[in-house]
Amino acid sequence: MPRLFTALEVPVEVGERLSLLRGGLPGARWIDADFYHVTLRFIGDIDFRTADEVAEALSRVRRREIQLQLDGLSAFGTSKPHSIVARVTPSRALAELQAEHERIMQRIGLPAEGRRFMPHVTLARLRGTSEREVASYLALRGGFYAPPFTASRFVLFSSRDSVGGGPYLVEHSYPLAVAA
Repeated sequence: MPRLFTALEVPVEVGERLSLLRGGLPGARWIDADFYHVTLRFIGDIDFRTADEVAEALSRVRRREIQLQLDGLSAFGTSKPHSIVARVTPSRALAELQAEHERIMQRIGLPAEGRRFMPHVTLARLRGTSEREVASYLALRGGFYAPPFTASRFVLFSSRDSVGGGPYLVEHSYPLAVAA
């Protein structure tokens, strides 16, 4: 059974900038820069027939390229931090693409995503890291900035069943039309 999700890839030069933020946080398991992405829809473990349906349905998505902007760092998990992330500035185009992916998955018969879409790039997963340690890390690095970049495709990734962070394989890629 494949474990699938759809995402926008982070360009190498932006990934290199993000990778400079690694370190200085006890209990952090840093994501390899090659695996940075903005998840659009986590699909999960599904059978191969459903995976083929997903791939086929995604091939009918027609959207324009999306301009993305990273907007500082944050942590997920208030009282018990579990991730360090680079925030992605929300945009209408990004929200519409994500919503289309959600509708497609529900039409196929997959359950609705239970979490609200918050665009981000996961940099590290945390285990046993205190709120104070996270606050100190973010105080030193939270003003992170990278130039905007354009996503010209979205991808269907597969991953092995693990605690996250890769390796991810591109199963299919889907072009986004060049903006006029």
